[in-house]
Amino acid sequence: MQETATVKIFLVHGDPTSLRTAEISNWTGKAVAGPRSDLDDIVRRDEALKPGVYFLFGVNPDTGKERVYIGEAEVIRRRLKSHVDKDFWRSIVFFVSKDENLTKAHIQYLEGKLIQAVQDAGRCELDNSNASGAHLPESEEADMRVFLAKIEQLMPVLGYDFLKKIVPRQRGKHGPGQLTCAVKDVRAQGRPSEGGFIVFQNSEAVLDERPSTAKYPYAANLRRQLRDEGVLVEASGKLLFAKDYEFSSPSAAASVIHGGQANGLISWRSASGKTLKEIEEKELAAAT
Repeated sequence: MQETATVKIFLVHGDPTSLRTAEISNWTGKAVAGPRSDLDDIVRRDEALKPGVYFLFGVNPDTGKERVYIGEAEVIRRRLKSHVDKDFWRSIVFFVSKDENLTKAHIQYLEGKLIQAVQDAGRCELDNSNASGAHLPESEEADMRVFLAKIEQLMPVLGYDFLKKIVPRQRGKHGPGQLTCAVKDVRAQGRPSEGGFIVFQNSEAVLDERPSTAKYPYAANLRRQLRDEGVLVEASGKLLFAKDYEFSSPSAAASVIHGGQANGLISWRSASGKTLKEIEEKELAAAT
């Protein structure tokens, strides 16, 4: 669990989607973020003259998936100007140190760890997967681990969650625990998460889709996407989840498992048979 923090965000143009800076109290780092359309303002900032790490965000036009490029530079401004030929990215975030104590070795270390973090999280595609990396003295590595933790803490505040590993949401002691979705001879397990709902690896889904998907194709389209990505694989007349996967909602997860529209609040049940809806209603009643 991360430490509590006070975050200061400054909207340079007064627009929360435009150029902005972000800082965490008692931390020497600083973030600058903004859309590609503000690139001229971004590179003119004093922070862009410093060494740091940066992220370029966009969508892969071939797959429709979110994509990120991670880099390091001794002068952020100079490196960003070299990326104008990459047309996939639509926004940028970079991190520097306010006390100017980041060396080339530091930013290479951070770049390598951030690329690994994106690969471990599995939330988006990487435009680059190779990093030079760097070995640091023990004390400096400890400092950079703190810097890295602050980056990971600040990124979701800026609207980017691709560094976060998919982890089931921790509920109160009376929370739902592991839930099961069952249909025919198919069973799947999962839990609510911060981003929606996680279905666990080795869970099952029906092989054939319901006729209703012709009229309501959402489930069929999502199942096709998950098969293309290798999340769902066919085995023994069923579909199996090859890894944990986070859906946007319990209903989205249940619809993939059922092969058609399904109400996740009713489809997901505890070991005692209570639906997710009943569990949440009980929790709300206990809290009031």
